[in-house]
Amino acid sequence: MKKILLLALITFCTFSFAQRRNDDWSLSVGVNAINSLGSRSPFKSPGDWSFQTPFSAAAEYRFAYQFAIEQSITFNGFNDDESIDFIPTNEDYNYLSLDTHVKYYFGELIFGRGRNDWFDIYANAGLGFFNIDETNISVNLGGGVLFWLNENRTFGLRAQTIAKFAYDSSNNGYDNNHYQYHLQAVFKL
Repeated sequence: MKKILLLALITFCTFSFAQRRNDDWSLSVGVNAINSLGSRSPFKSPGDWSFQTPFSAAAEYRFAYQFAIEQSITFNGFNDDESIDFIPTNEDYNYLSLDTHVKYYFGELIFGRGRNDWFDIYANAGLGFFNIDETNISVNLGGGVLFWLNENRTFGLRAQTIAKFAYDSSNNGYDNNHYQYHLQAVFKL
């Protein structure tokens, strides 16, 4: 009986994934900036945000109409004449971040179905791993908007803000709470 249930489950899952749309997956690449000024304001002093080797990339899988999961990787850095959370840096630091987010697309709840074919609004939450001087884990909250640049909704631009709340932030020096901003090109597969 267990073998029959397992076979039925595998058959159902295979059939379900075979019937999925081709546009469930998307890739995005772009730039990012880090606001690690020690402020609670996400928009304080944009001229002081870190923008050294600001590469970011992500893969997203839309598993339901309004929900998706995304895995991203981000590179950036800090110069030796900058400060991180009011602590002056005495050398160059590289920034690496790996984040997993669940996204909730809610634009149709506001504007109605079919009225916003050229953009999507979403909120995201998840966990991250990042490294500046040491390694830390973060709980991430954010949101963004995705503007589609063609009728088929296969190419777009996205702007996103993420607040990263570091685990044990009081004892981690540079690896602390910060904001991250992304501007990326999105390609549906």
